[in-house]
Amino acid sequence: MSAPASRRNRAVETSTAGFAPAEVTPDSPEPAQPPPAGSGAATEAPAPVAPAGRWARVRATVAAYLGLTKTRIIEQLLVVTVPAMFLAQRGVPSLWLIVATLFGGAMAAAAAHALNCVADADIDQKMKRTARRPLAKGQVPTRHALIFGLVLAALSSVWLGFTTNWLAAALSLAAIAFYVLVYTLLLKRRTSQNIVWGGAAGCMPVVIGWAAVTGSVEWPALVMFGVIFFWTPPHFWALAMRYREDYAAAGVPMLPVIAPAPAVTVRIVVYSWVMVAWSLLLLPATSWVYLAVAALGGIYFVVRAHKLHAEVKAGGEVSPMPLFHLSNIYLCVLFAAIAVDAALGLPLLF
Repeated sequence: MSAPASRRNRAVETSTAGFAPAEVTPDSPEPAQPPPAGSGAATEAPAPVAPAGRWARVRATVAAYLGLTKTRIIEQLLVVTVPAMFLAQRGVPSLWLIVATLFGGAMAAAAAHALNCVADADIDQKMKRTARRPLAKGQVPTRHALIFGLVLAALSSVWLGFTTNWLAAALSLAAIAFYVLVYTLLLKRRTSQNIVWGGAAGCMPVVIGWAAVTGSVEWPALVMFGVIFFWTPPHFWALAMRYREDYAAAGVPMLPVIAPAPAVTVRIVVYSWVMVAWSLLLLPATSWVYLAVAALGGIYFVVRAHKLHAEVKAGGEVSPMPLFHLSNIYLCVLFAAIAVDAALGLPLLF
């Protein structure tokens, strides 16, 4: 084969592979033409996508959308919902009511987190801790994530309305709106008190669980709300101390970013004391089981908060993450005590 013909054949191959016209060069004065029919030189068809490849893409897509919902946080929210329902019933509610409330609550939390990811996509890209989230990595289109969150919000409210009651549904919708509009859009990037007031959204599951059982909101639900409200600052400020540089790079004014470490740990200690004192307000609705856990667990939490403050004052190595992990354990154990107390129907203290 002559050199010009060889070049023309290569031009045809480039055109077919790239689905674009072959480039005209001095050696090929006119575009190469496809081989005539019947010449035996047929263009090779693209190889079909293997079923395994399709399933891999489906799994990746499902995983990306699940990543928008922050499933680990949802688990923690649901951990406090069931004990609140037990206490409202002063026993064990029907299995259907528990499942319906948890399913609706999970959808509501997923909606709030998905919408939060949409609003925070720009700062998630700047933080090492959040850089792997689906929107930060471009795994899900922003428009699709927004629609996903809004649909989940609507479905959760309708589901709770029809399976529990419309008060629980309204509280759920209010929690989503507060988390997205007040915390994410209004407070998070503007004030160091962002998680103090914005944390109110994370307290709502106990109120929703109570309302799902009773159709009302009574004082024990508000006490449990307060426990989580005062628990939130020590929990998140300990985490923010660990990831201070991350938040600073993203321009999020978390308290550890804008205040010296001793000032942060003083506030952690204060909120820890208030949290423990507030938890004792639930004693008239509980028995000795809750009293023992609230007292002993509370004392240990306060001791660890003081230890963190002492580490900061000493100027040595500071380890805020043990307090962060302890806060998760404390909340789970405290609410487990509420559930056990109510399920066993033990005599009330007062």
